[in-house]
Amino acid sequence: MLIVGALIVFCFVVGAKVVPTVIEYQAIRKAADKAATGTTVAEVRATFDRAAAVDDISSIKGTDLVVSKNGDKVVVSFAYNKEIELFPPAYLLIKYEGRSK
Repeated sequence: MLIVGALIVFCFVVGAKVVPTVIEYQAIRKAADKAATGTTVAEVRATFDRAAAVDDISSIKGTDLVVSKNGDKVVVSFAYNKEIELFPPAYLLIKYEGRSK
């Protein structure tokens, strides 16, 4: 019973540390979609930085974005790693990547 309880507590602690990074990833996707409405690379990055300031995004900046064109459509891509300390010396590494719609 004690082992099962410890396992449940461990899963809850890991979940509590992972959920904020998932929420930030969703905010980054939303900001990338908003930034893709720009026409120039500078405009796309500036739009992303403004959205990042509002949504308190700290994992990625406008300069980290990869801006390309697919036909007439601007595509904003990003990739970053998030490292979460579980307990010393164990870390959880999550690799996030995405692109605008």
